[in-house]
Amino acid sequence: MSIRLNCLSNMARRLNCNFSQWSSRVFAAEFDSRCDPVYFALSAQTPAADEKQSLLFQKLFSQGKAYSIHAITDDRIQRARSYSDLQDKLVSALPKSCNLLQLIAFHPNVNNSLVKGFFIQDALNNAETENMLKDLVKSEEFHLCTYVSSEDGTLWQQCVWSQRGKECTDVTKHYITVAAKPEYHPSLLNIINTVVFYSFEDAYRVLQECKECIPESKEVLELADQCLKNSTKGRFPVIVIEGLDATGKTTLTQSLQEILRGALLRSPPGCLSQWRARFDAEPPLIRRAFYALGNYISACDIARESAKSPVIVDRYWHSTAAYAIATEVGGALESLPSSHSEVYRWPRDLLTPDLVVLLTVRPEERARRLRARGVEKTREEAELEANNLFRQKVEEAYRRIQDPACVVIDASPSKEEVLSEVLLLIQKHCNL
Repeated sequence: MSIRLNCLSNMARRLNCNFSQWSSRVFAAEFDSRCDPVYFALSAQTPAADEKQSLLFQKLFSQGKAYSIHAITDDRIQRARSYSDLQDKLVSALPKSCNLLQLIAFHPNVNNSLVKGFFIQDALNNAETENMLKDLVKSEEFHLCTYVSSEDGTLWQQCVWSQRGKECTDVTKHYITVAAKPEYHPSLLNIINTVVFYSFEDAYRVLQECKECIPESKEVLELADQCLKNSTKGRFPVIVIEGLDATGKTTLTQSLQEILRGALLRSPPGCLSQWRARFDAEPPLIRRAFYALGNYISACDIARESAKSPVIVDRYWHSTAAYAIATEVGGALESLPSSHSEVYRWPRDLLTPDLVVLLTVRPEERARRLRARGVEKTREEAELEANNLFRQKVEEAYRRIQDPACVVIDASPSKEEVLSEVLLLIQKHCNL
């Protein structure tokens, strides 16, 4: 009996701690990934009557009832997978009258404080919505809140719910207030070693934590262990060719291999192909860690081959980082981290190439080349085609990575002209 009481006491202390931390957070709801989020905060005091509210803030808290739900477990792997599972459940189970938005909770200027969740607008106050969400709370993995307005609709309160016994009860309430827009998009708080990895150990640790839930992690880790034995670059130069799909990377890398009589490698390496579909289905934390380890495995191959001849690499760390940053950061192009942000720094323990060439073509030309290929699009390629802003973010992230920075080449001219220009760059940077 005493053990049971102690457990309940510990749960209560954790619950009170969570509520205390929760009330100090700022929240950001995204109506459209192309626009800034709507920011709001919580207060125990009634907001001032003259508080200025944006049109989007009013749209967020305008009619009917609203809810928010977040995965709150301390286990980052479980939290990432719970968030992904939660999204699938909400999309499939919510009534059609509901509008589902991304909602993040964070402590301003505190790295790794961001918690992802969802904001649900229910204009019809459907009882089915609330019942479904309360059922989710019973798993004890989610933080559920409801948002209700005063009779005149001028004040909104957030009510935090908790699972007690077999019933959900509201345990604390806060008023909703307008929050100032932070200097940087809050997604930047969780980029380092959550979306982009800057050391072998940090990426390795994520897959170590996945060994029980993703058995394939063990095989990837064994392969990574083997490849760490030699990752020192040889005496021959290493040239990396980067760019979006259909910018001419394959044609150029094959030509360079023939002319330089070098080795042609690709990242991620072929030895990971058997597990790519498995990890592509996982949340970003796990998926990005897998591809980060792929860069270190590629580095081992590069080190071995660069001892014998020049090495040409079709994509490397720049691609891994650029796509991850562009995917994670919401809002307009201006929301990307500034040019000198640490998110663009090269990992200190990763083999550094002598030259990185970024191929670019006009969007219309790239679309024409893709149509001519007639092959199935990857998920990222489909996103690039459908979302012009995402394409711009990827290309800009490429340009901002430093040490080594990309040398940008317009690949719109003929393949012969592009090859000639790249060979001149190689002569200049690599003494070949």
